[in-house]
Amino acid sequence: MNAETVVTEFRKSSHSNQQGDCLEMADTSTGGRAIRDSKYPAGPVLTFDGAAWRRFVDEIKGAYAR
Repeated sequence: MNAETVVTEFRKSSHSNQQGDCLEMADTSTGGRAIRDSKYPAGPVLTFDGAAWRRFVDEIKGAYAR
């Protein structure tokens, strides 16, 4: 994560399972998203700019529409 990317509070999906096997997501100040493993909140964080995140979501939506 670079210095100019400020991450808001991480949140889990309401569809997360009770065993804690899930990802957490946060919005960034640049319009992107940050993702981390809920079991390791101090671990690595993957960040995506807004365009990359939109492409990812569009691909997922397309896969489920088939």
